Amino acid sequence: QVRLVESGGGLVRAGESLSLTCTASVPKSAFTYYTMAWFRRTHGKERAPVAAVSWTGVTTSYDDSVRGRFSISRHDEGSTVTLQMNDLKPEDTAVYICAARVRGAVGDVLSGTVDYWGRGTQVTVSS
Repeated sequence: QVRLVESGGGLVRAGESLSLTCTASVPKSAFTYYTMAWFRRTHGKERAPVAAVSWTGVTTSYDDSVRGRFSISRHDEGSTVTLQMNDLKPEDTAVYICAARVRGAVGDVLSGTVDYWGRGTQVTVSS
């Protein structure tokens, strides 16, 4: 069973930055075929897509609410994907969840068609 483990969450003030990392329990040879994504879930709401990067690394996609502030990148050598979050706002407060799909199209993954989910890491932004 593939495990996705998120790290890097915490409490920051509005305007500050935070970097989240998701580590997959597979070697580079397998990870290179995973389209990776970040979702977030706020209290009482459904899980919502944030960003994704294709397994080729060529395509990235962002939700309108984070475009220009967040950046997703993959590091196949370490089987990790990073979400760099800048200019954080209180409305970014959520549990951030990593997701993966083998050779998935970015659009499909962002719509929730996912093979593996992480358990999430809490990000809290104070005003």
